[in-house]
Amino acid sequence: MTMKLALAASVSLAAMGAASGAFAQSAELVEAAKAEGMLTTIALPHNWCGYGDVIAGFKAKYPEITVNELNPDAGSADELEAIRANKDNKGPQAPDVIDVGLAFGPQAKDEGLIAPYKVETWDEIPAEIKDADGYWYGDYYGVMSFGVNTDLVQEVPKSWEALLDSQYANAFALAGDPRASNQAILAVMSAGIADGTEPGEASGKKGLEFFGKLNEAGGFVPVIGKAGTIAQGQTPIVAAWDYNLLSWRDELKGNPPMEVVIPEGPSLAGVYVQAISAFAPHPNAAKLWMEYLYSDEGQLGWLKGYCHPARFNAMVEAGKIPQDLLDALPPAEGYARAVFPTVEQQEANKAAVTAGWDGVVGANVQ
Repeated sequence: MTMKLALAASVSLAAMGAASGAFAQSAELVEAAKAEGMLTTIALPHNWCGYGDVIAGFKAKYPEITVNELNPDAGSADELEAIRANKDNKGPQAPDVIDVGLAFGPQAKDEGLIAPYKVETWDEIPAEIKDADGYWYGDYYGVMSFGVNTDLVQEVPKSWEALLDSQYANAFALAGDPRASNQAILAVMSAGIADGTEPGEASGKKGLEFFGKLNEAGGFVPVIGKAGTIAQGQTPIVAAWDYNLLSWRDELKGNPPMEVVIPEGPSLAGVYVQAISAFAPHPNAAKLWMEYLYSDEGQLGWLKGYCHPARFNAMVEAGKIPQDLLDALPPAEGYARAVFPTVEQQEANKAAVTAGWDGVVGANVQ
């Protein structure tokens, strides 16, 4: 797929179906979920995509269901491993639901790790970001950006290439381990497509080449970047999804000041997907959780966390999104340049990055 076609795909992705109604789940499912009494999630940091408030909203709606939160900082690969490791375990370490990068959805399906389920608002989830049989489905997306501590960085970098400048020595980090974290794997793709390289294996190799240069130049810090490391100056510049960076900026409240920049060139958009474990100890609670996430309330919860939810365009068309939430989003220009790689392109990129990182870059990110 050419870059132009990939951009066209982003337009196609945005073309949501007609509004099919808000949350209204069967009394039978609600009662069955309450009887199970627990929902086990994994890899949901409270400052990621507004998940703290989303989880609180679910708890308030269904106080009879305890939410058991596993390893908030886990990566997508860790989530699949948690399902594998607990196939025969119905205890509290077995996740009921996962939220993973787009490329991990088909992998989980092929391995038999997830079970199909279609939420009531299924028709408003774009066909391009869901499995036709309901095994996995897109939940939200963001674009890869830089978060910069402007107390420590005088000249904010506007492009990936700029990071190679000596003024950014010991300054730049990823928000995850690129051998396991979808966010970090796609940051490598973002660097790879910056000069027009095709998304896929080529972007993975080009991105690794860039990070090899950055590491050799002394600009790469092998620490997982987050709000705290930005504030402390351990990682003054971090590449992460716009919604994470904007949330961290709000969290820091100007101490230190943090600027969020969508780098020049193609803006890499990353879609995440939801799925239910095929071995879920609480399958009905898992289904109810999905219904909540894809209800108007759940979708608006993600939007408050700066994420573009799957039903965004349909909800805008139906007048369901308050103006203040629309006004809080970053400028549209960065999103107008968005490129949405296909599942196949993401899988090819992921394979290149995870297999080549140690040999090409050689930095142990932790």
